[in-house]
Parts: sequence; structure tokens; C-alpha cells
Amino acid sequence: MQVSVEATNGLERRMTVAVPAERVEKEVENRLKSLSRTAKLAGFRPGKVPMKVITSKFGPQVRQEVLDEVTQTSFQEAVIQQKLRPAGRPHIESRPAESGKDFEYTAVFEVFPGIKLAPLKNLKIEQPIAEITAADVDNMLEKMRKQRVVWQPVERPAQLEDQLVIDFKGTIDGKDFDGNEGKNVSLVLGSKHFIEGFEEKLLGAKTGDEIGMELTFPDDYHGEKLAGQRVHFDVRVQSVSAPQLPEIDAEFARSYGVKESGIEALRQEVRDGMALEMKQVINDKIKTQVMDNLYTANPLELPKALLEAEIANLVRQTRDTLKNQGAKSDDIQLDRAMFEGRAKRRVSLGLLVSEIIKDNNFKAEAARIRKAIENIASTYDDPEEVIKWYYADRSRISHIESMVLEDQVVDWIMENASVTENKTTFDEIMKDRRA
Repeated sequence: MQVSVEATNGLERRMTVAVPAERVEKEVENRLKSLSRTAKLAGFRPGKVPMKVITSKFGPQVRQEVLDEVTQTSFQEAVIQQKLRPAGRPHIESRPAESGKDFEYTAVFEVFPGIKLAPLKNLKIEQPIAEITAADVDNMLEKMRKQRVVWQPVERPAQLEDQLVIDFKGTIDGKDFDGNEGKNVSLVLGSKHFIEGFEEKLLGAKTGDEIGMELTFPDDYHGEKLAGQRVHFDVRVQSVSAPQLPEIDAEFARSYGVKESGIEALRQEVRDGMALEMKQVINDKIKTQVMDNLYTANPLELPKALLEAEIANLVRQTRDTLKNQGAKSDDIQLDRAMFEGRAKRRVSLGLLVSEIIKDNNFKAEAARIRKAIENIASTYDDPEEVIKWYYADRSRISHIESMVLEDQVVDWIMENASVTENKTTFDEIMKDRRA
């Protein structure tokens, strides 16, 4: 088999393959002989049909089948021989196959780019370091108290952190607009759930008060038609309630499932939960930095086939998400160009991470897989059931294996990159997640 390869444009290759006629003819002959033993034709007994008749009737079809199969197998042999790694399916251009002559075809395809990683020591990674203090635990317990708040109606004027139940109606130049009216709406003063100025106008209000207010929608308001518009609101206060928070005592601990050792045991559980969450956030921050640096330091020329496939995948995912949110198919207009940057990053990082895994012969260890599943399961009410669910399906384990391998890549890069520690606080680390 003769093979020649031409680099045409970027990652595109044009490979010409000549398969010896003997290989094709021998396979055609074998198949026709096999057919002659089983073919049923009028006027002939099974197995007694002359080869000339078999060849005349089935020859063209059998030859085409053989050529199709020879094309597939010889293509694989040729790329191995030439040490090529095709990206995507090839476009085959066959020449007319004449009996007794070599079979030739040309395959046009893209190859994966050659990858040579930039020196890892040039990658600069910042690692957040923080301790969970007693004050951090106190703050978390206070948030937990607020989750158990009970609202008690009061007759006094409304103040910050009170809950009001209101009816409101807004108009612009005396006209209604979408979402301009609400009935029995709960609002905690200071929550900033309404536009600027709305909650401030209700400070000092009492049950039964009717208040008019002139406000302006912010310029960056999510509803473009309302952004920057002057609006008049008429508000009626149905009720004013003050928050009553539970005491942090043994009963409070029991309400969170801590039946023994009371508050100290609850504090330890809270601290442990905070530590686990902080560790995950730190890991996410580090992983983001590693991938950003890896992508920036190693620009790749990407196969168009892979890039187009990833864009199509992102478009499909976005379309499905919008449908699940209630959008109609006819209303979903997505510009493929808006997905190109994300697709390029995902394909590039996929190639880079795969290369690192291959070069370092990384394997997803069973212990790390188990630990990853246990970490996920720990956030559910019944961790054991979640663990069983993962191990019940190989595809679910495969997903975890991919995560573990990616984490191993991050660990390897961290061992070789330029890492500086940044001492900070629990609140600073968690700020981005809360945002």
C-alpha cells in the first residue's frame, strides 16, 4: 500500500492512498465464492449457480462493498503508518475503480495540533490561606438564627429589618407597565429587593398607611424598557412585623439535629461544615487560575471540526436551558458567534489536559474516586444512598473519573508552577460565591 501526505492548510492534511489491486480482487473473489454456495437463483439448484452468473449478478454490488470496507481499513492503516492523529471524520474522494488496477482514493482531514507545554514555572498561581475563627462561627450561627426568624406583628412605626406586607401599584406617565402591581407582597426593610428609594420611603410607616412615592429606575435595570424611567408608586401597608430570633441554646442545637453536647457540638459541626465549604471554594479558585494560566500560556491552532462540534454543543445546551425555562422554540434565536470564545477555551483546555494526562500516565485511583463521591454525597440528607446511586451506573463513575483526573492535573501543575500564598479571611474567600 502506497501512501503520500500533503499539508494543505494549517492542520488540514491531504492523504493519497493506493491499495494494491490484488488485495481488492482477492476479497471480491472470496465473497463471490461464498455467495455461490448459498445464492438461490431461478433455474439453478442452491450451490450450483455458475460463477459467471454469480459475478454478473452480484459482482458490482460486492465490489462496492469491498471498496467501502477497504477504504475504512486502509485509512486506519495509513494514518498509523504516517503517525497522524485525525481530528474528525475524513472527506473521501475516490477515483473510479477499474478491475485489475490499484484502487486509489484521497482523504482530506484535519489532525490534532502538536502540543509542547510552556514552562510550568512561568505560571503564577495565588493560593488563598485562611483560618476559621470563633468570630466566623459566631457570624454563621447568627445567620442560622435568622433562618429561624418568627415575625411578630407590631403597632409601632416600621424600622430596618422589619417585615412589611404591602400592596403596590406603579405607573409611568400615568400608564401601567409589565409587573407594575403586587398584592400581599412581603418585604424586609434593608433587603434592597426593590429599586433604590422604595424601602427608604417605607421607614416609619404604620399598618394601614398609604404612601405615594416618586422614584427612578436605575440605568442598568434588567428591564430595558424601564431603565432610567421616572415611576410613581402608590403603596398600602397591610402589616408591620418585627423579627423574633431564637436563642442559641440547647433547644436551638436540637432543631439542627444535634441532640447531645448542645451548643459546643453544634459549633463544631458548623465549623466543620464551614471548613469543607471553604476548602471547596479555595480548590475552585485555584483550579480556575490554573486553567486560565494553562490556556493563556499555550495557544493552540484548533481543528475546525472540533471547534464547530463544541459550538453546536453549547448552542444545543443553551437552547435546552431556555426551553426548560419556558421559552418557545420559535423565539430562541442564538448567534453561533457568541459561543466561539467559550468553545475555543473548552476545546483547547480539553486537548491540553488530555496531553498532560497521557504524558504523565495519570490514572484515576479508586481511593480518589471514592473520596470525590463521598464529598458530593456529604451535602445530601442520606449520603449512603447517594454513594450507592453513583456506583450503580458505570457512566456516573466515568464522570467522576474525569473530575479526578482533572484534579490530578491541577495538583501536578501546582507542584511545578510558581505559587504564592495569600493570607486572607473566611469572609473574603466566600465573598465571590455569595455574589
